[in-house]
Amino acid sequence: MSILSLVIFLPLIGAALLAVVPKENTGAIRYLALLTTLATFGASLWMFKGFNGASSAFQFVEEMAWAPQWGLAYRVGIDGISVWMVLLTTFISIIAVWFSFYVDKRAKEFMIWLLVLETAMIGVFCALDLLLFYMFFEATLFPMYFLIAIWGGKERFYSSIKFILFTFLGSVFMLVGIIVLWSLAKTELGYGTFSLFEMQRLAAMGRLATGAPQMWLFAAFALAFMVKVPMFPVHTWLPDAHTEAPTAGSIVLAAVMLKMGVYGFLRFCLPLFPEAAISAAPFLMGLAVVGIIYGAIMAAVQTDWKRLVAYSSVSHLGFIMLGVFSLTHNGFTGAVLQSVNHGISTGALFLMVGMIYERTHTRLFADYGGIKKQMPMFAALFLIVMLSSVGLPSMNGFIGEFLTMLGAFESGFAGAVPMWMPVLAGGGVVLAAVYLLWMYQKVFYGSIKNPANLRLRDIKPWETACCGLLVVLIFWFGLYPKTLTAPIEASLQNARLQVMAPVGERPIWSEPPAEDSVLVSR
Repeated sequence: MSILSLVIFLPLIGAALLAVVPKENTGAIRYLALLTTLATFGASLWMFKGFNGASSAFQFVEEMAWAPQWGLAYRVGIDGISVWMVLLTTFISIIAVWFSFYVDKRAKEFMIWLLVLETAMIGVFCALDLLLFYMFFEATLFPMYFLIAIWGGKERFYSSIKFILFTFLGSVFMLVGIIVLWSLAKTELGYGTFSLFEMQRLAAMGRLATGAPQMWLFAAFALAFMVKVPMFPVHTWLPDAHTEAPTAGSIVLAAVMLKMGVYGFLRFCLPLFPEAAISAAPFLMGLAVVGIIYGAIMAAVQTDWKRLVAYSSVSHLGFIMLGVFSLTHNGFTGAVLQSVNHGISTGALFLMVGMIYERTHTRLFADYGGIKKQMPMFAALFLIVMLSSVGLPSMNGFIGEFLTMLGAFESGFAGAVPMWMPVLAGGGVVLAAVYLLWMYQKVFYGSIKNPANLRLRDIKPWETACCGLLVVLIFWFGLYPKTLTAPIEASLQNARLQVMAPVGERPIWSEPPAEDSVLVSR
């Protein structure tokens, strides 16, 4: 098994091992799950060590015929766009499993579902076959569904059904689009294929789909990814899912699963349907701006910690989509950076909300006040994470939002979109500071009005270490963003040319030589 396949399937192997551990042996279950995520992260770091960030090529490419009569194959590989998504997934999975040591109800099944979900998420970011991508994409839904439905809150059944209906129905349109693309490829090539290489090559030459058919295909894929992000107005499943999900589910959902939609736009919608993407960009940027402002306003009126953070995700993901559809290099760079940084900051917020919930079993602001006196370490760490989410310079949230806004203004100055869009989006930054600072003041300052909070004790050393890992990344990526930007520059430049360059001048992803595992872009 090669290194990339090892990274993809190691969590699944761990889940299979957990299946044979007696459910009564909770300690062994917890540590085996944690060891699996640590091993997977270690393998992803080893892979990253051999990754050539100066090249726009797909690397660690693997291909194995699966159903050759239909053109279906196991094709995986990574480039600069996907490499950080894989690393984010493997790292966040450690945090999610580590915090899930709190879970005592059916802990074995809980850990198995988390590990299965990790394999599916990594597979999404590595698949280079359209049908394989769809299979991984759908495979993420059911572990999350069960995590919410079994270990969620009081309204878990409603939230889990709403989650599965929105995300599954959106994906059905993408499946139809994939089948149509297979048929178009068969007409052009004489054989059916789901290969992303073949599809992009045809698109670069203007032979995949043009005119109205391309717009319809773009819409089919875009709807699936809009739901997953989620963008306004197909976002309504997210606050309910976050509110009712167990803490580990909320961490993974915010940090990784929402980014699958962003990745889908960059990997599929833009290179396969470039003319449609350019035509739809102003409309989608408008929806992103609405999402930024709407999410911020809704966050400001919440009375529940998790719902506030959930609506803040709607707003922050709006900035990411603003960068994507600015169709500028700075916008693309900011979108990928902010995808990683939002995963760290918002994942940390959900983690810390989970820590306080395990002690008080309430998330209502009215039940708090003055807890800084009882939990000074928790208050200090929460303040750092909150300021990173606000976008304070020197922290990770700043550079991503800055570049997405820079890309949006570049698009505005070029006349591609009305200038009011980036100007109005800038108001979302101010609103984020308002609702997050208001929340912090409400919860941590003032007098302790709830007598139960007098019994609160500060977070434990292992919880401090768990948060501390995320805080280190907050400052590292904030002070030295080149760590993130260096491996992605070439791939993002290539991605932009695939959209903006004229037909015949677009870069083409080429199949790797049989003896070579690295794909060369020409």
